[in-house]
Parts: sequence; structure tokens; C-alpha cells
Amino acid sequence: MRIAESELIINGDGSVFHLHLRPEQLADNVILVGDPGRVDMVAEFLTDIEFRNASREFVSTTGRYNGKRFTILSTGIGCDNIDIVMNELDALANIDFTTREPKAQKRSLNILRIGTCGAIQKDIPLGSFVFSHVSVGCDGLLNWYADRDKIAMPGIEEAFKEHVHWAKHLPDPYFVEASRKLIDKFADCTVKGMTISASGFYGPQGRVLRIPLAMQNMLDDFESFEYEGRRITNFEMEGSAVAGLAQHLGHNAGTVCCVIANRHIGSSNPDYKPQVRQLVQLSLQKLSEL
Repeated sequence: MRIAESELIINGDGSVFHLHLRPEQLADNVILVGDPGRVDMVAEFLTDIEFRNASREFVSTTGRYNGKRFTILSTGIGCDNIDIVMNELDALANIDFTTREPKAQKRSLNILRIGTCGAIQKDIPLGSFVFSHVSVGCDGLLNWYADRDKIAMPGIEEAFKEHVHWAKHLPDPYFVEASRKLIDKFADCTVKGMTISASGFYGPQGRVLRIPLAMQNMLDDFESFEYEGRRITNFEMEGSAVAGLAQHLGHNAGTVCCVIANRHIGSSNPDYKPQVRQLVQLSLQKLSEL
């Protein structure tokens, strides 16, 4: 099936529309970061840098760590950007840009989002690394794609909506698991997370400045939710789209975050960059061992 030019836009230099990456520039191991400025920080750990591209919030580079090839890519903030990123990464890997047809032999990427987060449980200290075994999408993105229930977790979704008194006008939340391959690789050095991927930083994460919340007891309800031994551990803003779209597309993906705030006790660490550097190096080492 040939994909129309309007559906997959390819730039004049042969790169995909938003990311400005060409297929040959994409490594099998991909590190996603939100902040474009963090790409260069991650690249400090790499050798044999091949290029550096920049288009809007999408900054990318490819190099090597322990002999393994890595692509580092910034996504900006939010699941809407992840929809662009995941679909265009998959297009680079699995669509022939000459014929515009999906390749017969599919390529599976290892995709890890490295970010920062806020914990909502009092026993998760600042500086902890939380790997999102399960991500909770509050943005509705996955609901736009067919067969969402094949990769989602309907039992826990219904229990969650009932417990937190989910407002009826909000998009249905979706729960998705990270790649078992990555979960197992990070099991010995991270906190087991069930992470809210919020659709914003203020109201969607329970912050009140001048507008009250639709669900006034949201933080307390999130903190007290428990399902078969699992509890909500932290907030971030992209992991559910990474995990959900990766499952649809056949890639190994997950999210690991450094805790820079604890919402339960109201603490934060503005000097978190050393911990993030530590997490970056740990993540590169873990992925290079796959």
C-alpha cells in the first residue's frame, strides 16, 4: 500500500517532515529527552558523533556509546509531540521513503525517554529514579487509534476512574505497560512506577494558582489508589504516549525519570542536574548491554 504524500510528508533532502532525520541517520537505540538543550548534554557521553540536526523543538544527534549506536532526540513537552515523534521514528525505521510503502521486514527500536518527575508518595525521596512499569495517559491520545483495548489495561482503568471520581467530560484515561525487555533491564536500579502522564503542568497535575480543579481531591485520590499491589507513584507528561504507540508499532519503549519534587511533602530540588547526568549515563550503559 503506497502512502500518500499528504499522509507522510518527506522533505526535499529526504528527511521526515518534523524531525528532519533521514532513515540512515536513525540508530536502533533511541534516547528521548524533553528539553532540546539536554541533547548536547547526553551527547557528551557519546563518541563518533555523526551529525546534529535542529528543527523547532526537535534536536537530534547520533553517535556511539560502548560501541553501540545511539540517536538522541528532544521532543519538547507533551503527548501531542510524542504522537509526532513516535510515528516519524517508526516511519524512518519501517517505511521505504522511495516507494512510500511499509517494509516487509520490520525493524524494532529500543526507545527510552529520560526525564524528570514529581513523586506523589511520601516514601519516594528526591533524587530517586522511577521506571514507569505502567503509564497512565490522561491526554486521550491513544483513544484516537484503533484497537486501543488490545494494548491497554481495562480492569485497572475502570477501577481508577471509580476511585478518583473521574470527571465525565475528561478523556478516558488509558493504562499501558512499558516493554518487558526494558523493565527487566532497569529493575535493579529504579523504583517500580505507575506513572500519571498528565496533559498539562498545572491543573492536570493538581496545581492550583487562580483556577480551581474539576476534581478537587485529585492528588489525595491519586495517592490513595491501589490496584493489585500497584499504586500511583509520580507525575510526568509524555510516557504514556511513548509506551502506547510503541506497543502498537512493535518497538521496545519505556520511561525513566529522576524525582525532582515530592508533591506529598511539598519539597523540591532545583539543583537536580547532577542526578539527571547520573541517570543519563546509567541509561546509556543499560541500553548498550541489550
